[in-house]
Amino acid sequence: MSDPYAWIEQSLATIHRADWYRSVQTIEGCPGATVLLQGQEVINFASNDYLGLAGDERLILAATAAVQEFGTGSTGSRLLSGHRKIHRELEKAIASLKQTEDAVVFSSGYLANLGAITALVGKRDLVLADQYNHSSLKNGAILSGAKIVEYPHCDIEAVKSELQRLRPDYRRCLIATDSVFSMDGDLCPLPALIDLAQEFSCMLLVDEAHATGVLGKTGAGCVEHFGCTGKQLVQIGTLSKALGSLGGYVAGSATLIDYLRNRAPSWIYTTALSPADTAAALAAINIIQQEPQRRTQLWKNVDYLKKLIHQYLPNLKLLPSESPILCLQFASATDALQAGNQLKSAGIFAPAIRPPTVPTSRIRISLMATHEQTHINKLIEQLSLIFH
Repeated sequence: MSDPYAWIEQSLATIHRADWYRSVQTIEGCPGATVLLQGQEVINFASNDYLGLAGDERLILAATAAVQEFGTGSTGSRLLSGHRKIHRELEKAIASLKQTEDAVVFSSGYLANLGAITALVGKRDLVLADQYNHSSLKNGAILSGAKIVEYPHCDIEAVKSELQRLRPDYRRCLIATDSVFSMDGDLCPLPALIDLAQEFSCMLLVDEAHATGVLGKTGAGCVEHFGCTGKQLVQIGTLSKALGSLGGYVAGSATLIDYLRNRAPSWIYTTALSPADTAAALAAINIIQQEPQRRTQLWKNVDYLKKLIHQYLPNLKLLPSESPILCLQFASATDALQAGNQLKSAGIFAPAIRPPTVPTSRIRISLMATHEQTHINKLIEQLSLIFH
């Protein structure tokens, strides 16, 4: 009899040959603009902690106090033993930030997407999805059993064409998109998608994971940035990026949220978010509402880096971006890995992102409000050496 697991080793060998192999890198201590990476101090351009809140003393104190009051774990799903008053406080704070009627908190952003999509559509329905959508959106659509049509990235004409062709054949239709595309940094054409959703009687789900706390006048996200607050949408996001904690949410109408509490399997059958994570996220929302200067500083850093790239590295292939995520494109995975290693040797953590995660290899730079000009200057100096 042949070994039924032998294929795994062969598959790993293929991954190695293609330069697609991944492994973890240990970060020590608190997160921040500089971190200890495997014992080496590096400037951190790899973090989604856009506002620098994950190491903020106020979030740490809030999490500690919640552990003292509620213990370390929630002990069960929200519908059994897991619901605490702090969960509801966080949901109300999210709804207030997003200016929606209600919100529901999941144990991760991935679970929020899986739960929402599988609850909203099924085998008689259609999902139209941007080809660059996050894995959680893609897998939520697959799990739903709906007919899935991927449209070319941000191509509104393609969305309209597919709706004209297919919409009459399906009971319900869900258009699903990231608002900020995490591996490119560009934004979805939200106002145009809202118009199409209304014209063709579709639900529209927008994942605000990389926009929450970052975009919009109050940090409410892309929906606020585009002036679409109050529109009928399914707004999903995470607490693990600019909010410095862990968990996910869905925000929308009271009816939508009530329905998800009864039908979203990844909410019903998962242990509730831990008290510490819940309290930290609640503290973060209060901070982003009270300290808009954090967001202002983040965008100053973004503008400063873009200015230096255009000034000193005009031939660099910079992907279009309207967010704190800036991607430098490379011809091959090998080139991107080499550049990432050179940067790390020089004390800069900006990792290579390769297929199959993205269609083309790149160095992904994410900026934080807590980066200093000296950090950005050093990044430019090292990039100049790589691209001399």
